[in-house]
Amino acid sequence: MNCPLSPHRLRSVAIFTASILLCLQVSCHRNPHPADDTVRVAIIGGFATTGMWDEVTAEFTRQTGIPVEVVSTGPKEIIDKAFRQGGIDLITLHSSDVATNLVADGLGVSMKPWARNELVIVGPPEDPAKIRGLKSGAEAMARIAAARAPFVEARNVGSQTISAHLWKLAGIRPEGDWLIRDESPVSQRVVEFAAERRAYVIVGRIPMLSGKIPNAGMEILVEGDPEMRRPYVVIKANPARQLGRNPAGARKLAEFLTSPAGQRALSRFAERQGGNAPIFYPVEPLPTSDLKG
Repeated sequence: MNCPLSPHRLRSVAIFTASILLCLQVSCHRNPHPADDTVRVAIIGGFATTGMWDEVTAEFTRQTGIPVEVVSTGPKEIIDKAFRQGGIDLITLHSSDVATNLVADGLGVSMKPWARNELVIVGPPEDPAKIRGLKSGAEAMARIAAARAPFVEARNVGSQTISAHLWKLAGIRPEGDWLIRDESPVSQRVVEFAAERRAYVIVGRIPMLSGKIPNAGMEILVEGDPEMRRPYVVIKANPARQLGRNPAGARKLAEFLTSPAGQRALSRFAERQGGNAPIFYPVEPLPTSDLKG
């Protein structure tokens, strides 16, 4: 048997319903983007420690309203493993076999370069080959070879890649007992290893400045050479493999990073860092006028 509601009960129901609707409106206002709109990413450690990634993606969020969450950060081996396990929409790391294999294995798609970092030549303060202040890594390597000054061939991929490139540019096939094999216990100790031998070595500028690689009294002697830069690439999770949760958001973020707007955000960050050279570079240098756009 249905009993009619009294006027008092009707008013109570109306007030309760209105309260629920108001709460829902407030909730939607506070969180206009549900969790599924978030783009989940894996990024190389230097992006996080320098603050670059937060600044660039803050501009992306400002323009699109789409939040970005860092799920994994660290060395390429760490973020590669995290990406392969799923739940990540986009990964960005150095161009390397690790990156290429993600695409070759069908886990990632649309690999594109979007930023660069720089490697530098580090050496003892006495600088026996007289390379301090040079802006050409190839010229510095030629002077090192001519002086037969000790040079450590660092075993990490980035240093090996740039070293081989510079030797080729210099037209030198290095050989002799002045070339020293890297036998440091871990790659982060290579500068200490070189310092013990008063030798030159090529390493990343970011870990040197951050202290991740202890300088052991060694100094950055050559920096600012475009030939000593390595590209970072951005890779989206393959939608066909259903690894990520937000393929549309990943596509928008990848497009932003490689777009003029994303490159401007990166350049602005780089220009504010000061020092003798920026920490990061856009894929192609932007005119100064573009940095104001």
